[in-house]
Amino acid sequence: MNLASPEAPAAPARTLGRLQLPVFGAAIFLGSFLLFLVQPLFGRLLLPVMGGAPAVWATALVFFQGALLAGYLYAHLLQRLALGLQLGVHLGLLALALLTLPLAVAPVDMGGRAGGAVALALLALMAASVGPVFVLVSAQAPLLQAWFARGGHRAAANPYMLFAASNAGSLIGLLAYPLLLEPTTGLSAQGALWASLYAGLILMTALSGAAVLAGGPRPPAVRAAWSPAADAPVSWARRLRWLLLAAVPSGLLVSTTTHLTTDIMAIPLLWVGPLALYLLSFIAVFSRLGPAIARLAAGVAPFLLILAGAAALMLMARSALLHGLLSLMMLLVASLALHGALARDRPAPARLTAFYLWMSAGGVVGGMLAALVSPLLFDWTWEHPLLLLAAALLLPARPLTPGLARAWASRGPVGRVLRVALPPAALLISWWLGTALNLAEISPAMWACLAALAGFAVVAIGRPLAFTWQLAMLMLAVGGWKQLDISLTEGARTRSFFGIYTIENVQSLKLRRLLHGTTLHGIQSLDPALETEPMSYYGRASGVGLALAAAPRLIGPGARIGFVGLGTGSMACYAEAGQRWTAFEIDPVMVALARDPRAFTYLSRCAPDLAIEVGDARLKLASGPPARFDILAVDAFSSDAVPLHLMTREAFATYLRALAPGGILLIHISNRYLDLEPVVAAHADSLGLAARALLHVPGGLDPGGGRAHAVSNWVALAREPEVLDRLVEETAPDDWRPLRNPAGLAPWTDDRASILPVLKRPG
Repeated sequence: MNLASPEAPAAPARTLGRLQLPVFGAAIFLGSFLLFLVQPLFGRLLLPVMGGAPAVWATALVFFQGALLAGYLYAHLLQRLALGLQLGVHLGLLALALLTLPLAVAPVDMGGRAGGAVALALLALMAASVGPVFVLVSAQAPLLQAWFARGGHRAAANPYMLFAASNAGSLIGLLAYPLLLEPTTGLSAQGALWASLYAGLILMTALSGAAVLAGGPRPPAVRAAWSPAADAPVSWARRLRWLLLAAVPSGLLVSTTTHLTTDIMAIPLLWVGPLALYLLSFIAVFSRLGPAIARLAAGVAPFLLILAGAAALMLMARSALLHGLLSLMMLLVASLALHGALARDRPAPARLTAFYLWMSAGGVVGGMLAALVSPLLFDWTWEHPLLLLAAALLLPARPLTPGLARAWASRGPVGRVLRVALPPAALLISWWLGTALNLAEISPAMWACLAALAGFAVVAIGRPLAFTWQLAMLMLAVGGWKQLDISLTEGARTRSFFGIYTIENVQSLKLRRLLHGTTLHGIQSLDPALETEPMSYYGRASGVGLALAAAPRLIGPGARIGFVGLGTGSMACYAEAGQRWTAFEIDPVMVALARDPRAFTYLSRCAPDLAIEVGDARLKLASGPPARFDILAVDAFSSDAVPLHLMTREAFATYLRALAPGGILLIHISNRYLDLEPVVAAHADSLGLAARALLHVPGGLDPGGGRAHAVSNWVALAREPEVLDRLVEETAPDDWRPLRNPAGLAPWTDDRASILPVLKRPG
C-alpha cells in the first residue's frame, strides 16, 4: 500500500533530498582537495623539464589562477541551462577529461629563450597537459553551490556555507602533498591516486545532481543576515572593488613565493606555504567568525605593514629568512583583512557565480601583474613593495582613536598640519635618511628620524591615502632610495625569467660582486694583478680549483672539461692551451653578463672562444655525445635554490654518460638551508662511485684575501677508486674526506624526492 501522495516524491528521492547538505559538502570538499593537490603535484612534474627557477612556480600560479577563472566562467555560463541539462553537460565533460589522465609533461628545453617567451611556452605546456581537468574541477565549488541554492534544503538560502568545505578541501589537499605524499610515494603512484579520486569525483557530482533534483523546489528566499550588502545592487564600481580586493592578496601570494623560492629552494614544500596561508584566509573570513577575524586583521595589518614594509626594502642579505617570515605573516594578515572586506560585500545567492567570477578575475589580474608583467617592467622585485602599498590603500582600517579621527577631519591648525605639513616633512626626512642611512651603523639622530616616520604612519592609520604615503616614505628611507639608485644605474642590475642579478663594486676591498637574490654568485678582483684569479667558490684552494688546476697532471695536455652553470665565468681561468672547454648555461642573460667586459672580464681575458651551450644542462648533456668530458663540474644552483632535477639519480646517470672512462665529476653542494652531502653520498653508493668531499673555509692566504672567497663544499666522484685516489694525492691529501650519510638517505629520483630529511637545523 502506497501511503505517499501522488505529488510527493518517492521515499528514496526524499532520503536523497535530505542528504543534500552532506552529499554536496563531500563533493565540493573532494573537488577542492583534488584541485589543490594537483598544483604541487604538477609543479613537481615540471621540475625535470623546467628546472628550479622561482619564476616557474610563479608562472604556474598564474596558470592555475587563469584556469580557475575559466572554470568559474564555465560555471557561471552553465547557469543559463536547466538544472538537469547542466548536470548532463558537466558529467559528460568530466568523463571526457578522463582521456587526458594520467598527468604527464613532455620534455621541452626552455633554455635560451627570453623571459616572456619562456613564460608563454610554460603556460602553453601547462594548458595542454593539465588544462582540461583543472578547468572542470575548478568549476565544482561555484557550480555545486549554485545547484544547492536551487534545491529544497532548508540551508539553500545560504549556499556560501559550503565555501568552508571548499577551502578546507583545498588546504588539506595542498598540505597533504609535501607532508604526506611526496615523502612516501613516487610521482607515478601520486598520478594514479589523483586519477582514481577524480573518477570518484564524477560519481560524487552525479549524486549531488540527483540529490538536488530529488529535493523538491527551493524554499522561499530569506534575507541573508550574514552579509549586509547582500541586497545592494551590483554596480560596476562594486565589481571593480571585488576585483581589487582579490587582486592584491593574489599578487602578494606570487611575490612572497618568489622571494622564498629565490633564496631557499624551488620545491613544493615552499610553494605550498604561502598558498596555504592564502587559502586559510578564505576559510577564516567565510566562516561564522569571519567578521570578527576580518576586523582583528584590519586592526593589526597597518602595524605589520609598517614592520614588513620596512623589512622588504632593507639591504640586509643575511636577513633573507627573517624577511621571508615577515612576508608570510604579512601575506596572511593582509589576505584576512582584504578577503574579509570581500566576504562582507558578497551578494545574494542568485549572483553567487558572478561574485566568484569577479573574485577569480581579481586573482588572475594580481597574479599576472606580479608574475608576468613585473619581470618585463622592473629590474628588481618592485612588485612586492608596490603591492604592500596597494594593500595599505585598500585596508578597511579605522583611526586609532576618535580624537585622531576628529583631528584629521578638523579645519583648524591641527588638521592642516596633518593634511598639509606632514607629507612634505616625511618626504624630506625620507630623502635624508635614504642618502645617509647605513644599516650597519645607525646614529641616534637616524633612529629618531626612523621613529618619526613610523610614528607618522601610525598617526595616519585609518586615512588610506595619508597612510599609504607615510608607509612609502618609510620604505624608501630604509632602502628604497638605494634600490632605486641601483635600478637607475645602467648595467648595475638585470632581471630575467631565471633570476635577478645585481653587480656591485666594493671599493674598500677592490672587488666586484655578482649577487643572485641575496646570495653571492661570483667575485672578481678590481686589482689588475688579480683580474684573472678565480674567486668566490672557485678559488685555487677549493675542491674545484684543485681539480681543475691538476687536470694536466691527471688527464694530460688535451683535457676536455665541461662545467654546468656559467656564472661570471671564473672557472674558465683554469683553462690551459690545448684543453677543450665547454660551459652550459640556461639563462642567456647570464651569458651576456659573463661575455660583457664592462661587467666581468674572466671570459674576455681567459677564454674568449669558450664554447657555451645555452639551455637546460641536463637535457643538453643527455642529447650530446657520450664520454665527451674528462672533468665535469656541476654548479647550476641559482641563489640557494637547488634545481631538484639536477640532483636526482637520473641526473647523475646523465653526468656519468657524459664522462669519459677515468673521468671526474665535481658537484658543488654549498647551501645555507640544505645539507646536500647525504644526497650525493646516496647516489655514490647506489651507482658504485668513489667519492670525496672538500670543505674550504677562506683565509688570508687565499689570493686576494679571505674576503674575496666564499666557503665552498665540493664533492669529487669517479667510477674508478684509483682515479679519485690520484686526485686526492695530487692535490690536498689531508683535506679530502669520505662522504657521510648518517640517516641512510635513499637516492633522490625524478619520481621520488623529499628535502625534509636534509633540512639544516636553525643555528
